[in-house]
Amino acid sequence: MQQEILSPEQIAEFHERGVLKVDFGFAAELPDQIVRKVDSLYENPYRENPLQPTRVQDAWKQVDEVRQLAVDRNVLAALEQLVGRKALPFQTLNFPIGTTQCAHSDTIHFNTMPEGYMAGVWVALEDIDLDNGALVYYPGSHKLPYYSMQDLGLEPGYAHYHEYEQCIQNLIADENLQPEYGVINKGEAIIWHANLLHGGSSRKDIARTRHSQVTHYYFEGCKYYTPMESKPGKPSFRHPFWIPDSEYFEPPLAPHELPLWRRAGNKLGRLLGRS
Repeated sequence: MQQEILSPEQIAEFHERGVLKVDFGFAAELPDQIVRKVDSLYENPYRENPLQPTRVQDAWKQVDEVRQLAVDRNVLAALEQLVGRKALPFQTLNFPIGTTQCAHSDTIHFNTMPEGYMAGVWVALEDIDLDNGALVYYPGSHKLPYYSMQDLGLEPGYAHYHEYEQCIQNLIADENLQPEYGVINKGEAIIWHANLLHGGSSRKDIARTRHSQVTHYYFEGCKYYTPMESKPGKPSFRHPFWIPDSEYFEPPLAPHELPLWRRAGNKLGRLLGRS
């Protein structure tokens, strides 16, 4: 039986508000190790252009500490308590600065059949406050309908994502939803429900970093799909690769995937002295 990490009061709070702040007791050195090792993976020079949002997806394949955070047994146990199914981590995102991303529901990107079996866990890798771009979220918004692109009168596809964002802004205004901000300490986490509206608040001090890691989790026993790219009656199914419990090593390329000069017996390779 899974260890009980959350109290009954915390579970009730999550189901009522769709969001929960938790201190999982991660190893004190883990946030700094992740920040240091992921730093070289960022493509955009965020120090030179602090206004340019940047991120690294699935750094767990290259930085084992990212994987360790994603599969932390306390996190997995807490998610199972909240949802009643085994949690399956499938994606990490690492950020060096705040995203200032418009509010959205993750269910437009990741949803399930039956719906709603997805959650996000956002971990502060340094202290987060209102100046360096805290997470912004709308408690209780997870109880709204699960809106698809078609529900909002939009065509499917990421070409129409900006229109989706505008629809969500209109929804927030129509429902008079009130924001809260993820002001938390280094090493603490925020769990959000699949349908919670959330985004990134403005960065008042653009000279400051806001290192953080998000892990997205599905739950077992579902079908997984991308509503953004789905059409009525034609779901765009996903086939997730689950983040493993042990250190990941990139599998070797199959012979047909190797560069031409590396394939056994290739004349060009022999001529170049590469075979």
